[in-house]
Amino acid sequence: MIDATGRPQSLLLLGGTSDIALAVAEAYAARAAGLRVTLAARPTPRRDEAVRRLERAGCRVEAVDLEARSPESQEAAVRAAAAGGDVDLAVVAYGLLGDNERSWTDVAAGVELAEVNYVGPLAAGIALGEVVREQGHGVVVALSSVAGERPRRSNFVYGSTKAGLDAFYTGLGEALREHGGHVLVVRPGFVRSKMTEGLDPAPLATDPGAVAAAVLAAVDARKEQIWVPGSMRAVMSALRHVPRPIFRRLPI
Repeated sequence: MIDATGRPQSLLLLGGTSDIALAVAEAYAARAAGLRVTLAARPTPRRDEAVRRLERAGCRVEAVDLEARSPESQEAAVRAAAAGGDVDLAVVAYGLLGDNERSWTDVAAGVELAEVNYVGPLAAGIALGEVVREQGHGVVVALSSVAGERPRRSNFVYGSTKAGLDAFYTGLGEALREHGGHVLVVRPGFVRSKMTEGLDPAPLATDPGAVAAAVLAAVDARKEQIWVPGSMRAVMSALRHVPRPIFRRLPI
């Protein structure tokens, strides 16, 4: 359980090779030695390096397999983490950016985005909800995106998957409130990471460390939604109210 000083005893990283997820784990490891981390990801050299990275930070790490397109894999990963003790905090961090043009012209590409970015996280969230109800406590951090707040021509398939994730985890927070659970939905803008490598940074671009710091502060404050950087909240609020004929002309 997260104590009064904001120190969880255990973390579950779903999509454990995510730069943001790893930054969150390292930030919590700095608060308390011997943090137990279950790192769920595909068995790849990248996962091996992520395990070593967290061990260097002082974490006790167990790696478990996770296939983002398999609902059964989501449930198995969550149950594996719960088998080692309570899951104090879970970070739902896996996702796929995809090719913006291919995703709306190729059925397989579009379905892959939907399965990785929405169906998988939904299955994981249902499994996490069961664990939280059994424990009577637990924090779930879901990494959404400002792309889900209003569809744009440049990435509307990706944005639609994040909109679904955002809605599900917002509702999950309401459902788990009476059971002692808490859900934080995180809406970053452009994050300089492996996922966006090679892309031109958008205005107000941030980095995984900044997102992690914002996550820890928001969990401490029991917030339910945050934008990173915080100024993105005002930007997205304004964009939501721009008339469509004007919105489609904006260079976004």
